[in-house]
Amino acid sequence: MKRMSYNRGFTLIEVILAVGIMAIALGVIVGVFFSAIHLRDRTHAAVDTLLPVHQATTALRHDLQCVMKPGGALAGAFKVGSVIVPNRSQPVAIDMHTATGALQVDRPWADIQDVTYELVQPAVRSPNGGSDLIRSVTRNLLCATAMPDVDDQFVLGGVQNIHFSCYDGTQWQDAWDTTDTNAGTTNLPFAVRVQIQLVGASPKEPIEVIVPLVSQSLTNQLQTNAY
Repeated sequence: MKRMSYNRGFTLIEVILAVGIMAIALGVIVGVFFSAIHLRDRTHAAVDTLLPVHQATTALRHDLQCVMKPGGALAGAFKVGSVIVPNRSQPVAIDMHTATGALQVDRPWADIQDVTYELVQPAVRSPNGGSDLIRSVTRNLLCATAMPDVDDQFVLGGVQNIHFSCYDGTQWQDAWDTTDTNAGTTNLPFAVRVQIQLVGASPKEPIEVIVPLVSQSLTNQLQTNAY
């Protein structure tokens, strides 16, 4: 007897099942790919949003941590609130003397500088609105002229509001002036709280930074320790 050999191919049902399985697998791969791209875009957007905020809060924290106590030739007043500053058309949010200036060989200035923070309208208005947070620095504190050089530095854009408050040991106060002897604020506060509200921020809670002030002015009162 002769052995018969048969060449058996795929049936139509098997071909349809194979194509269906490949389509499902391809759909899953495409879905995972586009999900990864979307996640990457969201991560980049979050980093682009948070990086300027981190830089702004770092600058604020550094200035407050190095704030100078009142008194002396270079250490001026510490003021928070609607502060009137010479050569400024509008009040600033805070005015302080801080030791954050970089020493340079060609500049005869110390590391102590006068720093203010304020909100100004941007030169080019954004569709989302908001103001620019500007850090103004005066280095030549011993300059005899009435118009010292002021360096305005852009810190953060799209800011709806910035609020400083000072802790006096019992409560937070919205205003502080070390030159006001009647208000009892001639010394530095124990801490400063900074709240920054961005335009269109979600959630609506402001970004908050609390910086303790280590430097305190000495008084003629003796402290008693309880044992």
